[in-house]
Amino acid sequence: MSKVEEKKDLTKKYETAWNKYSKEDLEKVFALNDRYIDYMSKCKTERECVDEFIEIAEKNGYVNLETILAQGKTLKAGDKVYANNKGKTLAMFLIGEENFEKGLKILGAHVDSPRLDLKQNPLYEDSELAMMETHYYGGVKKYQWVTIPLSIHGVIAKKDGSVVNVVIGEDEKDPVIGISDLLIHLSADQMNKKLSNGVEGEDLNILVGSMPIEDKDAKERVKLNILKLLNEKYGINEEDFVSAELEVVPAGRARDYGLDRSMVMAYGHDDRVCAYTSFEALLQMDKADKTCVGLFVDKEEVGSIGATGMHSKFFENVLAEIMDRVGEYSELKLRRCLANSKMLSSDVSAAYDPNYPSVMEKKNAAYFGKGLVFNKYTGSRGKSGCNDANAEYIAEIRNIMDKHNVSWQTAELGKVDQGGGGTIAYILAEYGMEVIDCGVALHNMHAPWEVASKADIYEAMRGYHAFLLEA
Repeated sequence: MSKVEEKKDLTKKYETAWNKYSKEDLEKVFALNDRYIDYMSKCKTERECVDEFIEIAEKNGYVNLETILAQGKTLKAGDKVYANNKGKTLAMFLIGEENFEKGLKILGAHVDSPRLDLKQNPLYEDSELAMMETHYYGGVKKYQWVTIPLSIHGVIAKKDGSVVNVVIGEDEKDPVIGISDLLIHLSADQMNKKLSNGVEGEDLNILVGSMPIEDKDAKERVKLNILKLLNEKYGINEEDFVSAELEVVPAGRARDYGLDRSMVMAYGHDDRVCAYTSFEALLQMDKADKTCVGLFVDKEEVGSIGATGMHSKFFENVLAEIMDRVGEYSELKLRRCLANSKMLSSDVSAAYDPNYPSVMEKKNAAYFGKGLVFNKYTGSRGKSGCNDANAEYIAEIRNIMDKHNVSWQTAELGKVDQGGGGTIAYILAEYGMEVIDCGVALHNMHAPWEVASKADIYEAMRGYHAFLLEA
C-alpha cells in the first residue's frame, strides 16, 4: 500500500448518496418520496398522523391492544400490536423471539409540528370583518405566518359526546384563510422593530369573512354569518369552540422541490419525516430477535409535556401490559427491559445553507444528500439539556450503517454559542437505555414550508430498517 493509499484509508469523507444509486435505486428513492408526499399532504396534525398510521398498520397485520386485552388473548413472537393514546400518540410493537428483559429496539419520533392554534374563544367581529384569534404552538418565527394561505384542521368535541372532524382549505374548491400584514408604504414603524417583534403574537389574527347575514337588524352580522356557515356544515355553535382543538396550518399539498425534483417541500417535516420513515421501516419487519417498537409521540415542540407527551407514563404502562400478555411482566423485568433497550431518537437536524453560512461550523454540519444525520448531542451552549450518546453505542451504530451501505453523516446543531435544540432522547435515556439522536437534515426548520432531500429521506428509512435488523 502506498503512502497516498494509506492516507486515503485513514480519512473519512461523507459522500453524497446520489452517487451510489443505480437506476433501480433511483426508482425506489422516488417511489418512497411519492408516498411520503401523499402522506404529508393529507396529515397535518398529530391526530391525522396517528389515524393514517393506524389505518395502514391494520392492513399490515397490527391489532389494537385494547382488543387483545378485552378478549383476554396472549401475545407471542411475531405478533403485531399497537396502542393508541388519545388519538395523538401511537406505540407499535412487533413481538420478538427473545425475552423482554433483553431489551427493545425502539424507533421514536414526534408527530406534532409548530403551528397556530385557535384560542378557546376565537371568533370576533371588528370593522365588519370576521376574525379568529390564535395562540402559536412551538418555536415559530411569527412573521413567516402572515400573507400565506392557511387551512384549519382539527376536531370539535360537543357536549353530547360526539366529535366532529374539521378540514377547511385543502380541497381545491375550499376557501383558504390568512393573516394580513402591513403594506410597505405604511410600515415605517414596523420595519424599525426587531425581527422577533415585527409581528406580535396577539396580532396573529386570521381573517375568515366579510359578508354579513341578510338580517339587517342583527348585531355583528359578519360574525353571525360565519357561525351560520359552520353550523350548517358541522352542526356546531360558538360555545363548541371551548372544547375544540383546531390547528391553523399552511394550505396546500407537499411538493417536489428543485428543478431536478431532488427535494421535498412540505409543512411538518419536523418531525413527520422521521416518523414516516420509521413507520415504513417497521412495516418491513415480520419477525425479529428482540421486540421492535415504533413510538410516535405528541407535544415535543412544547416540552413533551401532558398526557400525550413523552414525559407521560403512556409508553411505560403499555409496555407493562404487553409484557403481561406475553407472560413476562414484573416490575423488575420491566425495569430491566427499559434499561437494556436501544433507541434511535429520530428528529430532524439543520442542513448547511449557503445563504446563512455564519451559523454553521462546516466540518460539523449536516448536508443535503449525504444521508441520515447522527447527533451525538443536541442541547444548547455547553450541551445544556442534551442526551450525550455513549461512544460505544455510536461505534455499534456506525458498524450497522456501514454493513448495510447506508449513507450517514454526523453533525451539531449549529455553532457552539449560536443556539441549539432538544429532542425526546434525554427522556428515554433516563431509563438507562442507549439513545442517540438521528434524523433528516432540513432547510427552513420550523417555517411553514420546510425542505428535505429525497436521498436523505430514503437513507433514513434504510438506516432505521438496518437498526431494527441488527441492533
